[in-house]
Order: sequence, then C-alpha cells, then structure tokens
Amino acid sequence: MVWFEKLKLNKQLVRSVNEAGFTNPKELQLKTLARIVGGQDIIAIGHEGSGKTTTYVLGVLNRFNYAPEGVPRVLILVPEKEHVMAVLEQFELLNKNKSISVVGLYVAPGIEAQMDALADGADIVVATPDRARAIYLKLALNLNKVDLFVVDDADLMVKKGFQLPVVELANSIGKAQHLVFTEVMHSRLEKMLAPFMNQPAIIEIEELEGTPIQTHQQLLYNVPNFGTKLNLLNLFMYDEELFTKTVVFVNTRATADKLYKSLHSRLRDAVAFLNPQFFDTNGFKNIEDFKSADHSRVLIVANENNETIDLNGIPFLIHFDLPLEKETFIERIINHEPDSQNETMAITFATDLELSLVKKIEQISGKKIPLAALPDELVIEKEIKAKKEEEKPTKPNADAPVIGAAFHEKKAANSKTYNYSSGQKAKMNNKRKH
Repeated sequence: MVWFEKLKLNKQLVRSVNEAGFTNPKELQLKTLARIVGGQDIIAIGHEGSGKTTTYVLGVLNRFNYAPEGVPRVLILVPEKEHVMAVLEQFELLNKNKSISVVGLYVAPGIEAQMDALADGADIVVATPDRARAIYLKLALNLNKVDLFVVDDADLMVKKGFQLPVVELANSIGKAQHLVFTEVMHSRLEKMLAPFMNQPAIIEIEELEGTPIQTHQQLLYNVPNFGTKLNLLNLFMYDEELFTKTVVFVNTRATADKLYKSLHSRLRDAVAFLNPQFFDTNGFKNIEDFKSADHSRVLIVANENNETIDLNGIPFLIHFDLPLEKETFIERIINHEPDSQNETMAITFATDLELSLVKKIEQISGKKIPLAALPDELVIEKEIKAKKEEEKPTKPNADAPVIGAAFHEKKAANSKTYNYSSGQKAKMNNKRKH
C-alpha cells in the first residue's frame, strides 16, 4: 500500500509494480515520486542501481489516466541506444495500458523507419539527443504538446558532448515539467541545465555499501582540466620535505611521458618510470628498487602495466588518472597494515567528467572521499588562457564583452583558490618518519 498511499500512484500502476516484484519503494522513489506526480521540477542525484529509471517511468505512466492522443506528451533523453532499449523494456514491464504508444529513437541505419513510427502515433518518445534533434529538424518530431521533459544519465550526456542538442530540444518545448537524473552534479552539468531548469528541487541519495573497507586516508582534488592536474602535481612534487616518496598512477604511456617530461625539467633523476620503455629513461624494474633509492622521490606507473605492486611503505599514492576498473583503485588504497605508524595518504585528481567514477569507487569502498580545497598558489589553466587573451593588442571596442569567453570571474564565496589549511597539511604529514 506504500506505493498508493505515500506516492500517489494510480491503482493500475500499483498493481503493475507489485506484479513486477517491486514490493517496497527505494529511497529515491520515496523522495521524488510524490513531487513528480505533483508537477515539480527536480534534479535527482543517485548512484547506479538507486532506481532512477523506474522512478521516472512510473512518473510518466501515472500521467496517462485517459486514452492518449498519439501525439508526444513526454520526451525522454538518454545517452545511447542501449539506454533507449533498457528504458523501452522498463515501459514494457510496467505499462498495462496498451493504448499508450512508446517510440524509441537512436542512431541507426534507416531514419525513415523511425519517422514513420512517429507518424503512426507516439505518446512517449525515448531518444538519444542527436537522433531526436535530427528528426526534429526534419519536422518529423512534434514537440508542441510535450509537457514532460526527462534527461536521464545527465552526467554522461555532458561526457559525450550532447549539451547542445539537449538544450536545443529543451528550448523547443513550451511550458513543461523537467526531470533530470544523474549520478553526480558538477559545474559543466550545471551549465547545461541552466537554460531550462528554473529553481528545481535537488534530491540526493547517499547510499553506501554496508561495511566500509579499511583504506588509507584519502583526499580528492577536483580540477578543471588536464593542464591544471599537471600544475597541481608539479606543485606537490616540488615540496621535497613533504613528498619524500610518491607513486603516481596514470592510464597510458603517453600520459606517463608527458608527466615525466614536465617533472624531469626540475626534479631530474628524482623522477622515474616503473619499467621504462627506453634504456636512456630513468626508471626501475621493480618497486623495491625505488623504495631503496635515496635519490628518487617520484615513480610514474602506467596502468597499462596491469600488474600488482607492493605499495606498503610509500607515503603518498597519487591517482593522476582513475583506472577504468574500480577494483584496481580499491586494491591500491586498501590499508593492509592499519596499526602501522607509517601511514599512507591516497590522493586523487579528478575533473568534472571523472566524478561519476569517483562516485562508483565510493560506493564500493563504503565511504566518501573528502574533498580538498585547491592550493591558492595553484595555476589554473583557464586563467593562463585568459591572461593570453588580455595580452593581445587592444582593438577599438576593447570594453565590449569577448564573444565566446566561456569563463568569468567567480564570486569570492564560490572561489576554489583557498590554500589547504595547516590542519590539512598536518593530516598529509601524518606524523610519519620517512
């Protein structure tokens, strides 16, 4: 009865969810479905498996309490064809009103067949943004009566570069309710949603797995781009007193080469590769040689090596890149000697596009990774570009806004240019003897 009494679903849908085996609503559904039924705009933030798809499918079906007209009333955008098929399956599972027509649009040979399906009548359209926009521009997708617009896996939309078609489709719809579902929220996603989301309710579900894994202390640095990651790494590695021994993980040899060249210009032989490809490159064949080498402080490890190494006794582990396999990350940061006085600090650099992977790692480890403030002496690559623009010869209309300037001065309250505190640095030191 919870589905009916608390979530205001119609009786037909209550029967459908019970028959599908959904005996109890998940936390996300308890917090959002009543708001969706009430017509409120929402941004729902939840991890994979939190029930996001089922939530909006139920919200959509609950709107159709009469015979549909065969004209789209709901547009649901998802990132890929596989997502379209998964959503269509969920509608097939829960929809007992067979007069409702659900049409899927995705990039595939034969756009005419999908246009014909729309012409035959569609009440709900589930589509990838690129295909929906293409068909809309051919005047075959009618958005005039759409009163519910859903964006699922919004963080993945940004990662795939679908911001433009998402915003164009949203702006082509008149007055409508907007629902956005995502695993993480970050500045790039906020920028995509700003043109069409007006004061939505933001609902975040923080469900972590049962028993937390015993890991090393961790810190997360959220940086805007690769260049700023590189600047942050150089800033840290120049501190010889603090970063006495550091292993830096990257995903590819190409990235490893860039880090080596950047660090080597100042650190010289203090930076090395694990298993270098070339004889004239400073490196070690095994981690033990690095540990015992007094002159070497930084060891770059490419994940392509795909080997397990003994990280015990290394003061700092830095993930410049996050490995594609979450288990690889967890294996590296597990604290096998929790009683040891020589503690290890695991530091992660992540751009906005990598935060969804950070979220998945937090789910597995059962604990949040503390977010650290960026040091105020860190050079942000966007600021360097802005300076180069300022140094160009001034033109007659110098006071006019620069067309295409994507970044603006932040308010002091939103600035991330605070140095890490003495307390935080003390944590990083961990009173170790190295």
